[in-house]
Amino acid sequence: MQDTRPLLLETDFPLISRGELQTLQVNLGYVCNLSCVHCHVNAGPSRTESMQLETIDQVLALLARDGIDLLDLTGGAPELNPHFRYLVREARALGVRVIDRCNLTVLCEPGQEDLAEFLASQQVEITASLPCYLEDNVQEQRGKGVYSQSIEAIRRLNALGYGHVPTLRLNLVYNPVGAVLPPPQAGLQADYRRELGQRFGICFNELFTITNMPISRFGAVLLAQGQYLGYMQLLRDNFSEANLDTLMCRSLLSIDWQGYVFDCDFNQMLDLPVLASDSRLHITRLPPKAALAGKLIRTGEHCYGCAAGQGSSCGGALDG
Repeated sequence: MQDTRPLLLETDFPLISRGELQTLQVNLGYVCNLSCVHCHVNAGPSRTESMQLETIDQVLALLARDGIDLLDLTGGAPELNPHFRYLVREARALGVRVIDRCNLTVLCEPGQEDLAEFLASQQVEITASLPCYLEDNVQEQRGKGVYSQSIEAIRRLNALGYGHVPTLRLNLVYNPVGAVLPPPQAGLQADYRRELGQRFGICFNELFTITNMPISRFGAVLLAQGQYLGYMQLLRDNFSEANLDTLMCRSLLSIDWQGYVFDCDFNQMLDLPVLASDSRLHITRLPPKAALAGKLIRTGEHCYGCAAGQGSSCGGALDG
């Protein structure tokens, strides 16, 4: 697989610095039941990397030490980590809000039959990937049968109160098909509500639009199809300075499956350590969050993906 990393290191992206740390985003490993075309992690069924219990306890210790309010769990499929439920229970016992970045189909996996009920019992917020409300587009990105399983999973979550009960939030995520920017989030959210409601009687709280990042699997596809330079120019042409103040990296730290610390999930995949260092910093050596405020964030050409157009973050568009 071709690697875009060498092409992304040199950049003229504006300097940005950290604000107050509010979110700890933890990648529990690259094991996944899917192999999506747009995946910037290159996750899949053949991957074996998975966070161990010792590191998970270190994550919990950091949450308690710094009083971090939000734990954002990602992967791969984070639920396939054998210690996922332990981490969720312990974090919730600390009063931490937990987000599970779920691909929906994992709810249909053997051994995960009670996963939806567990998430509801812990009042875990679900941010679920559904790249489109049309079956053909989802199949193109994620494979045959994924769309029907995703709809079944949303119905199961709705039946438990997700999308209805205020403490059970269900947000959906849209990724474009191909080397284009997402359409305006508000308009697309209305389309999702109408189409999914009319066709299947399902509901959700919000739709997040996320720009595809030119790294890992998606970056390799861009290079193989001769679209890399055009896509990067598209991101640059749509750069908006107004997005800089609300970039997710200003209030978030990303932890990889081994416990190393990065400014964001994308820098993690590119192995660009936090604090603009050439060596990795482990979670056990991370200074208190007050000491991180004002520190420069490691940037690269991929950062134009977060600042292009209406902006992009793990919480969707930054502008509108």
